[in-house]
Amino acid sequence: MSHCLKSSLLAALVFWQLSMSVLAVQENYVFANPQQHQVFKELTQELRCPRCQNQSIAGSNATVALDMKNKVYAMLREGKTKQEIVDSMKQRYGEFVHYQPPLNAVTSILWWLPLLFVIAGLVMVFRRKPTVAIDNDALIKAQQLLEKDK
Repeated sequence: MSHCLKSSLLAALVFWQLSMSVLAVQENYVFANPQQHQVFKELTQELRCPRCQNQSIAGSNATVALDMKNKVYAMLREGKTKQEIVDSMKQRYGEFVHYQPPLNAVTSILWWLPLLFVIAGLVMVFRRKPTVAIDNDALIKAQQLLEKDK
């Protein structure tokens, strides 16, 4: 076999392998109506991949993210509401899986801390000591003294 033929076969094999991996990631979900598809898109954006941590399951190709997407799809097909699906995912993976944390005693610090910083900053700005007014007569006398020393 010639070198050119071997190179061509190797290139064809590499391209074939790459195309198969692209096809493996492609997902085909069929929905009963456009609203179901919209809810699926919203949920896959709102749910965080437990393995990737800062990536939604919509953008992750991790096995756990694919499993979660399939579970969301199956639950939607069963007629579950968006909140029921979120609650199920939270129960299985913990509160971390949802990008929108609830307001409770633990997370209230995260919700109120920025507001407290803004209020503290405003208090500091307005409680600042007023600047001392410069007496024009004293300024003129000081300029005259400087000129006299020249």
